[in-house]
Amino acid sequence: MIKFAKGYSFVELVIVVLLIGIFAAISVPRINFAIISKQQADTVARKIVTDLRRTRTLAISDAADNTSGFALNMTGISPYSAYEIENLDTLETVDTHSFDSIVECSGGSNFEFGPLGNLISGSDSSLTVAADDRSFTITIIPATGAVKCEED
Repeated sequence: MIKFAKGYSFVELVIVVLLIGIFAAISVPRINFAIISKQQADTVARKIVTDLRRTRTLAISDAADNTSGFALNMTGISPYSAYEIENLDTLETVDTHSFDSIVECSGGSNFEFGPLGNLISGSDSSLTVAADDRSFTITIIPATGAVKCEED
């Protein structure tokens, strides 16, 4: 009795690998990369909210030495792609951040917090962050300086 080894021939393996490659080449371009840009809008909105709260905290914590406060200023022209945190007393830039051009920020550009944590008169109180079909509105309550973010 003759025993045959069970297994696949080299030709069969090459054909399977070619078929998998063809299916991959067809499916990869169909992946929806819009999900990534939607997530970037969420990330940028959260980062701006965090830095607005940080700016307010700096204004409150440094109130004894700095009666002018701190500001978060969007830089460039709308739609903005970067912002900076500025000490209004010394006009020093405390921090700067930029984000991908996929995300568009529009609306207010100057958010100044006084020593009590409130928005200084003349400051903007809202900003919109968007990418593809996802949009967030960041709102600051002028009297208290509280920052909230809502998805549109």
